[in-house]
Amino acid sequence: MLEKAGMVKAYSYDLRQKVMQAIELDGIKKSEASQVFNISRNTINLWFHRRAETGDVAVKPRVTSSPKQKITDWEKFRAFAKGYL
Repeated sequence: MLEKAGMVKAYSYDLRQKVMQAIELDGIKKSEASQVFNISRNTINLWFHRRAETGDVAVKPRVTSSPKQKITDWEKFRAFAKGYL
């Protein structure tokens, strides 16, 4: 499930629920669910862990970085930088 620029697309919420239901309600083993749904056993374990911690298997919201700060006062920056030379 790789996308452009090496980004990984998250599994859908619907698939996550189906996998969890298959294991808990239908009684299939995690290893079998892994093969049936073509996902790793580790991924299933992570979903169980996430649900135990948060109560849901939803995708974690992505943390975006803050905008890069730009130097606006070059004289002040030069004075600052001289202290490190």
